[in-house]
Amino acid sequence: MIHNLLHDKKVVLASSSPRRLELFKMIGLQPLVIPAKIEEPINGDKPYLQVMRNAKNKASTIASRMDSETVVIGADTIVVLENKILGKPENALQAKEFLTLLSGKTHKVYTGVCICWKTIQVTNYERSLVEFSPLSDTDIDAYIATDEPMDKAGAYGVQGYGSQFIKRITGCYYNVMGFPINLFYRMLSSIFESIAISNPG
Repeated sequence: MIHNLLHDKKVVLASSSPRRLELFKMIGLQPLVIPAKIEEPINGDKPYLQVMRNAKNKASTIASRMDSETVVIGADTIVVLENKILGKPENALQAKEFLTLLSGKTHKVYTGVCICWKTIQVTNYERSLVEFSPLSDTDIDAYIATDEPMDKAGAYGVQGYGSQFIKRITGCYYNVMGFPINLFYRMLSSIFESIAISNPG
């Protein structure tokens, strides 16, 4: 299990996301939180490449400041609707625009994850599909009034008030929340299994 793999290691989460920290604590981790504070530009690359690049930049930026024994994790999440990337809304008007676009449709959520430890750097991504029920202007305005949409990709949070609008999720729920736990477990397992094989003792 993840807490067993990391029980004797210093763990750093290179993210300011309270959702990611909540998920880390849920699986028995108490990471040191050091946000990377890097630019996360949206460009013409495929979404999975963008989230992996941003996650790698976050993790490597912080790992460069730590000793090599520290396990540093970076992550990045984006929402994609019909090939358009919806980042964090800049204001309430843009939040309303995003939620209007998402209403009654299915969109994709991508999260990239990067783990840095010693000389090892592993990066991967998860994708989930999220179907929204149709939203009225009243629904959208009431949701924006909670302030929940303002710091979230796509202008909604699956674990909060926004859960009321989600009809169906196909794939990893925790990916939609911002950190795919099963993918993280598989990545960690591959790292430490490879070390055990190369150092049989």
